[in-house]
Amino acid sequence: MDESGKHEAAGTDGEGGAQRAVPLARGLSTKLLVLTVLFVLIAEVLIFLPSVANFRLQWLEQRLGTAAAVSLVLLEADADAFSREAQNDVLMAIGAQAIAVRDAGVSRLLLVSDMPPEVDRHIDLNAVDPLSAMTAALDTLAFGGQRMLRVYGLAGESDKAFELIIADDGLRQAMLTYARNIAFLSLIISLFTATLVFYAINRIMIRPIRAMTRSMLAFAKAPDEPGRIVVPEARSDEIGVAERELAAMQSKLYQTLGERRHLADLGLAVSKINHDMRNILASAQLMSDRLRAIKDPTVQRVAPKLLRTLDRALAYSEGVLAYGRTQEAPPARRLLRLRPLVDDVHGLLGIAPDSGIEFVNAVDAELEVDADSEQLFRALSNLCRNAVQAMSGDAEADGALVHRLTVSAERTGTVVRILVADTGPGLPRQARENLFAAFRGSARSGGTGLGLAIAQELVRAHGGAIELVESTGGHTVFALTIPDRPVSLTDARGQLRRHG
Repeated sequence: MDESGKHEAAGTDGEGGAQRAVPLARGLSTKLLVLTVLFVLIAEVLIFLPSVANFRLQWLEQRLGTAAAVSLVLLEADADAFSREAQNDVLMAIGAQAIAVRDAGVSRLLLVSDMPPEVDRHIDLNAVDPLSAMTAALDTLAFGGQRMLRVYGLAGESDKAFELIIADDGLRQAMLTYARNIAFLSLIISLFTATLVFYAINRIMIRPIRAMTRSMLAFAKAPDEPGRIVVPEARSDEIGVAERELAAMQSKLYQTLGERRHLADLGLAVSKINHDMRNILASAQLMSDRLRAIKDPTVQRVAPKLLRTLDRALAYSEGVLAYGRTQEAPPARRLLRLRPLVDDVHGLLGIAPDSGIEFVNAVDAELEVDADSEQLFRALSNLCRNAVQAMSGDAEADGALVHRLTVSAERTGTVVRILVADTGPGLPRQARENLFAAFRGSARSGGTGLGLAIAQELVRAHGGAIELVESTGGHTVFALTIPDRPVSLTDARGQLRRHG
């Protein structure tokens, strides 16, 4: 067996060696079997109490009925006609010490062998409720054997009441034998019932759940192997639904991992190509700058378009490389004035004086924002560059239109809201539907949509949000919301003490 097979057989995850398989003693099967036996025994105990109480009453009623039959014979005949030995034999057969009859309020002792000095319990068989019967049965089982009972009541259709003085040792022995038989029978029934319930539930629930558990553990070890995807059974219950959903989720994950692996390979290749392409474009951009010094009219007419094309290609390469970074560093936030930062963004855009695009910095000179200056600069520059590119194309189509890019901001409490508005043609429907999605949310032909994706990632790192407020023909507004960092109560008290 290879190393991975050994790990799997041992129930480990193959890396950290942590136990993944559930031991038999703590498995669902063992718990189900123990709980089933326990619950059936509890049910049998609940049945046992009224059952043993009923057995006690029947035992006493049988003795009283026999005593009543003997008493009726004695009443018809002369009691003195029975010898002492015959009377003792009758009492011994019943297990009684004395037999009496009450008729018309008068009691008459018919048979007696050894009258006890006192009676411990008086039992009226015609006035016994279920609760007192169960309590008396438990009392007899626990403490009986040395007590005398006076049992009385009507027997059969006779209007006479019969009394019986009897020791409870025979009753207790009979009840113990009955309880032992009931306990043995209850145990047999419990085991048999538990076996049937366990077999049924094990086939219906435990085995499918165990199979899904094994599938999940196996799939977690190698999610790129399609053979480890669970195969659902043709069931219409909840287990079947769970199996189908698990299979669908594993299949989707397998497909997603395959796509991500292909995209990672493709991304690595694209990053390498873009790195070299950026260097080539930068060299071409430097050489094209020299064309402006040539006075030839044709060159002067073509040079600006060539420079804009090279600028776009270079921006495209830089955007792909920036988006390909594995993770942005956490923002190093501090309070900074926003207006100078917007001026830096304006300087980076390189808007030519004859482009017909006006840049307006409408941010208050005193407004401060709690942010990472470099990351906020990148987010604003991406938004502003998109706006300039959109208006540049619009300016070439119709030079009579007003092309203005305005950056404004306001503070409300601990939140700064920055607005980037332009008078360009607005975002097309496809761009609005795929806003902030890389490679799908571009507003122009040939764009990548990376600018908005990168801007959103940077703003979210600050705990803020970016949204499209308005986009109609001639007006597009994006809003960046940057909240201040939460202030620790301890730090606030320290600052108050230092300034106090």
